[in-house]
Amino acid sequence: MTTDKLTGNMLIAQSGGPTAVINQSLVGAVLEAKNHKEIKKIYGSLHGLRGIIEENLCDLGKETRANLELVAQTPSSALGSVRKKPTPEDCVKVFEVLQKHNIRYFFYIGGNDSAETTHIINEEARRHGYVMKCFHICKTIDNDLRENDHTPGFGSAARFVAQAFMGDNLDNRALPGIKINVIMGRHAGFLTAAASLARVYPDDGPHLIYLPERPFSMDKFLADVKAVFTKFKRCVIAVSEGIADEKGVAIAAKFTKEVDSHGNVQLSGTGALGDVLADAIRKAEITSRVRADTFGYLQRSFAGIVSAVDAREARLCGQMAVKFATGGKFASGSTAIKRKPGKKYATYVERTELKNVAKETRHMPDAFINKDANDVTPAFIAYAKPIVGELPKIGRLKAVKVAKA
Repeated sequence: MTTDKLTGNMLIAQSGGPTAVINQSLVGAVLEAKNHKEIKKIYGSLHGLRGIIEENLCDLGKETRANLELVAQTPSSALGSVRKKPTPEDCVKVFEVLQKHNIRYFFYIGGNDSAETTHIINEEARRHGYVMKCFHICKTIDNDLRENDHTPGFGSAARFVAQAFMGDNLDNRALPGIKINVIMGRHAGFLTAAASLARVYPDDGPHLIYLPERPFSMDKFLADVKAVFTKFKRCVIAVSEGIADEKGVAIAAKFTKEVDSHGNVQLSGTGALGDVLADAIRKAEITSRVRADTFGYLQRSFAGIVSAVDAREARLCGQMAVKFATGGKFASGSTAIKRKPGKKYATYVERTELKNVAKETRHMPDAFINKDANDVTPAFIAYAKPIVGELPKIGRLKAVKVAKA
């Protein structure tokens, strides 16, 4: 902790996968910073850490409020993003740039890897005796940051997944068959679980949901699909890209060797998982009408389906990060969304230590997963509904049959 009031400039950047509301956090932080006299200039780094190293900065203080508000409503990372973990050599260059521009307030918007980067920079600043406030602003569609009830970006991505499954289920009902959709989620199944919100009628899909929190068995999968297909003559399936065997090896990882700078295997860059599952169903002779899609990047920055709650909370996280930094009490930290107890949905943002969020991830609680490991529970529905918001209304014809003439 510190009670020092720093005077100097601010630098903000975005990192990791874009989201539909990441710019709300950016704009929330920038507009809040303008309310604090100790922050003189507001810079943005283009493409995150790489932009700092290359001294590729822009002056956000010169942006009009009208344009900032338009950017806030625009999906994806306005400053550009990056996936890069700082090396010791990178840190040397980073501090050269920070000192050159008198940066005393640093904000990094991103997930757990971005929190780790912020933590590294904060520790290096302390080691060099460079006085600076370092804050991570939470973000990830995977909803897997520790300390958070949920994270900005999840609500809108979950809304996309739910509406995509709603449409796919209607399509599948019109032309019955088996449909598999592979959804993002390396270690946490929150986003895949959101497919359950698509259900309106008792026979609606997804009929089966597979999450990375439970070991995946091909034999059980085929048995589940056969049972559903026998009952409904069709089957819609939600599968997380991170489903893994009993040894914890991701099924998709067996088909790719590509990794990022943080050592994460790239699971979203291939449709192999969907193809493998579809091929297994065909070989089991359940039906020949089988299709598989991988949602991939479509989930992250889809325009026009932003959750109002998600946008509001993302903005608040940016604002609160600046308030925490300028409040004179904390030298570093990360924002975390907390849910207030009670039946009425309400949240607040608190500050937590960087080390509490950095690197490690959280998983779906056991209470959210059914005992057969192929669906979610009502507890998850209750948890996710207010974050996602109201979905489109759909109906069915009563289809009263006419007697044959």
